[in-house]
Amino acid sequence: MKYVVIVPRWFGLLAILWAATLLAAEPAVAEPPAGEWSTSTRQITFGPQHHFFGYFGHVRTIPWNASGRYLVALQTDFQERMPKPGEAADIVLLDAQNDYAVSVVDRTRAWNFQQGTMFYWNPQAPETQFFFNDRDPETHEVFCVLFDTSKGKHGERIAEYRFSDTPIGNGGVAQRGGWFLGINYGRLARLRPVTGYPGVRDWTAEPSDSSAADGVFKINVVTKQKQLLVSFKQLADVLRTKYPTVDENELFINHTLWSRNDERIFFFARSGFDRKVTRIDAPFVMNADGSNLQPLALHIGGHPEWESDRRLIGVRGNEQILFDVEEQKVVGTIGPAGLFPKPGGDIALSADGRWFINGHGDKGKNYYTLFRRADGAYSRTSGFNQGGYTAGELRIDPSPNWNRDGTQFLSVAVDGKGTRQIFVTTIADKGR
Repeated sequence: MKYVVIVPRWFGLLAILWAATLLAAEPAVAEPPAGEWSTSTRQITFGPQHHFFGYFGHVRTIPWNASGRYLVALQTDFQERMPKPGEAADIVLLDAQNDYAVSVVDRTRAWNFQQGTMFYWNPQAPETQFFFNDRDPETHEVFCVLFDTSKGKHGERIAEYRFSDTPIGNGGVAQRGGWFLGINYGRLARLRPVTGYPGVRDWTAEPSDSSAADGVFKINVVTKQKQLLVSFKQLADVLRTKYPTVDENELFINHTLWSRNDERIFFFARSGFDRKVTRIDAPFVMNADGSNLQPLALHIGGHPEWESDRRLIGVRGNEQILFDVEEQKVVGTIGPAGLFPKPGGDIALSADGRWFINGHGDKGKNYYTLFRRADGAYSRTSGFNQGGYTAGELRIDPSPNWNRDGTQFLSVAVDGKGTRQIFVTTIADKGR
């Protein structure tokens, strides 16, 4: 039997008006020309063990080595709790030329689910060398490791950066290499557990006035020479006018980011994230030698990225903005207002500056908005399952990481079997 549905003419007119209203509410942005570029996603790791990279891909934090053959990652037996003090995770290489076969090359006792172990391929030897953090199993002191995959049978550590007077780990490698920034992960474990390493030694918790001896350090990769660039005492002195109670709070450091020419360093000075005291969330910029320390005139969100040697990418309202640290003002935007559902989400600029990605979570899934800066074309991925890990210390943030030529990005999600795994999205761009 066939059915014929007769729709009144007035209903069709209402439908047209309703559709026009929806279209008018959408941001006026250019869509990719038909067939010019598209995306496809592949799961590259599988259970029963869990796999993830960690820190998201701002300041050229790239999982791939120079040739693109190997990705470095962490492998664990659990995801439902934070690691116990001293509990190790495997450091693995994924072979992109061999169906992403997994090879265990070392282990680390200094890691967490949000930032991993601060992997970074050495810019001065990006084919074979990468940095990660570890801890001494007896003293529980954190230190940074430089690993070389070409040494020995499965690779080996070629340098360890241990400072027993001020145990610190890598907080950010210079984008051109030669230096890394050191921060106190024991202090973070006490004041901001999601970014710290449980059970590591916090030398600032010992009975002494350490505010002048701890802060942001700079370490020479070759000589292992350490320099304190700025102390918590200096930061408190700057913040006291705006925050009169700063001396009642213990500050900690997050997100130490080198600019693209390594001449400037961005970071947050924070306190009160346990909500027991007044929260301080102060963005700072200084020269790479610690001079010209200044707070930003505008808070531009919790996950800034360096766009150039002097401009940061951040958020103001519903805009993805460009902030000039010399002029101390907003000087432009990326995309029209409303394009990115959460401009303050996890963001990353491709190594060549051609592509920008914004990741945001919504209703248990992570989504990624890809934006091509040359012509304003964009697309948005389908959702990646967070598996219920949407908040707290175990959460799966969007955390996108570009490869070296801007053709792929990495993300982490819970797969159909309930394990935390790595996914790679490829951009097929015919206009390259």
